[in-house]
Amino acid sequence: MDFLYTDSHRAFREEVRAFAERVIAPRIRELDAEERFDRDILTQMAEAGLLAIAIPRAYGGRGLDYHSLALASEEVERVDSFARVILSVHVSLASLAILQWGTLEQKQRLLPPMARGEIVSGFALTEPECGTDAAALRTRAIRTDDGYALTGEKRWIGLADVADQFLIFATLEPDAGHRGVTAFVLRRGAPGLESYSITGKHGLRAGNVGGLRLTDVPVAAEDRLGEEGEGFQIAMSALDSGRYGVAAGSLGIMTACLDASVERARTRTTFGEAIGRRQLVQQMIARMVAGERVGRALVWQVGEMKNRGLRHTREVSLAKWLNCDAAYQCANDAVQIFGAEGYYNGHPVERHLRNCRSAVIYEGTREIHQVLQAEYALGYRQERPLRCSLPPWPFPDDADA
Repeated sequence: MDFLYTDSHRAFREEVRAFAERVIAPRIRELDAEERFDRDILTQMAEAGLLAIAIPRAYGGRGLDYHSLALASEEVERVDSFARVILSVHVSLASLAILQWGTLEQKQRLLPPMARGEIVSGFALTEPECGTDAAALRTRAIRTDDGYALTGEKRWIGLADVADQFLIFATLEPDAGHRGVTAFVLRRGAPGLESYSITGKHGLRAGNVGGLRLTDVPVAAEDRLGEEGEGFQIAMSALDSGRYGVAAGSLGIMTACLDASVERARTRTTFGEAIGRRQLVQQMIARMVAGERVGRALVWQVGEMKNRGLRHTREVSLAKWLNCDAAYQCANDAVQIFGAEGYYNGHPVERHLRNCRSAVIYEGTREIHQVLQAEYALGYRQERPLRCSLPPWPFPDDADA
């Protein structure tokens, strides 16, 4: 599929690959073992312009297209998933949601420092008793004289103890289901806001994941994103972009495991012959090739739809489901090909296997995406137009694009 990308895309891919190998690769084994988030890597990602991808120049971004966001996600996850999670949370979920739903004032105020990495944003939707069923939020928003007050708890939030602000979702009308959900931009340091980290994770150990506790946290009216009751639409459209990053990042795991497995199969011998000559090893490698090629086509399709300003909920759901499953199968097969060496935490394929397991769960479980695809096929579900859509690429230069 590389022939579908332009020379500029290919040059950008090499730029990000070089960054990941230079900045992330030398540190990742230690960070993973210590379960330690390295803020310096985030800072260097910002300095390299990786937090400004797919943001128009009018708002301080690089003006690169959505294919470029996918390529960056793939290349950083080729080294480790935690770096792709930074892109997914800060850029795909938060920045693109503000680009899509924010007022001109909000975009001019928030996006430039976010593109520069001066403000790092989290995305706070999931709750202790509410994950896939996003319409069942328990976090409450109460109207006040000058805005709102938020009370509740969010859990499994990427960058919970790192982010400077959060795109957070709460319900104004608990009995209204998804029609009561509203979105807010909340800055760290607000009275009544407390964050915490979750440790002991199976994978993503170099990343920061945790929760937020909110007790009558004040939010100004100008920091509401979208209209009252539009929060569910905002969250679902943001998840379209988040799932795109996850699907693209899964390609990085597939490529890393395939490359490592091919090298191992060529050089490892048993009974006087390279294991690559064994048909069952070939079967595993063939399965990796198939997963990577199909997955790349799905990601490219979604990127092209995003570039054209088309809604892509159905297509990105399929890409997220199939690519996450394929990445897990690739990593599992890679560990098998490496044998005992692959089971040892000194080898990247072992870390990839632990990391990619979580992606089969977050941003829509495998099972919910299967249901979505079946309901689209059966005609039980249709895509309805949204009030706002992401701007198609190339982005206009004027600030009210």
